[in-house]
Amino acid sequence: MRVLIVEDEHKIANALKKGLEQETFAVDVTYTASDGFGMVAITTYDLIILDRMLPDFDGVDLLKSIRAKNIQTPVLFLTAKDSVTERVKGLDAGADDYLTKPFALEELLSRLRALLRRPPNTKETVLRYLDLELDPATFVVRRAGQEIGLTTKEFALLEYLIRNPERVLTKDMIINHVWDYDADVLPNTVEVYMGYLRAKVDRPFKNSPPLIITRRGFGYIFGSVSK
Repeated sequence: MRVLIVEDEHKIANALKKGLEQETFAVDVTYTASDGFGMVAITTYDLIILDRMLPDFDGVDLLKSIRAKNIQTPVLFLTAKDSVTERVKGLDAGADDYLTKPFALEELLSRLRALLRRPPNTKETVLRYLDLELDPATFVVRRAGQEIGLTTKEFALLEYLIRNPERVLTKDMIINHVWDYDADVLPNTVEVYMGYLRAKVDRPFKNSPPLIITRRGFGYIFGSVSK
């Protein structure tokens, strides 16, 4: 899942980036509201972490501009402003959650996972498709009851796939959600990682249908054609 952090305190922003990347998120960072708006305009994010007090203009104004573009990406406000009035102002502007500084990374991660569960097809904590299970909180993946060991990037890729089942996903879509802006990723990289996943998620399970399907000239579909 790809996250944008808009936070002017470089130390906090960089610490957040490091912590989230360790949890399989792909993370982009900007330090001003204008740069944040520019990133949101050209990139599809799964989550946005937004500081309330930015050097060029208020985070609330940035959020209003984002929502005015009909961009409904979940937004979590991260701020030192903890009064009820300020929380209400942020939520009324279109924020999905609100976390005050200082905060524990564990709570932030829990809130992000809760936001990712909000779409109708992903309300449960554990994501499931047929006999495949993926737990974003514990990083445990099982198929047919058997645990599968994945690398951090393989897990991130599989999480994106299982959250978007039975639809064509282009290589560009996959790159945009699984790798961050600074990553030097080529379309062949996606093919390589899909091969890694097939070797772990599909091939060992001869009694289960393959879940990673190539649509040549288009991309990939995650899901069973015989479901």
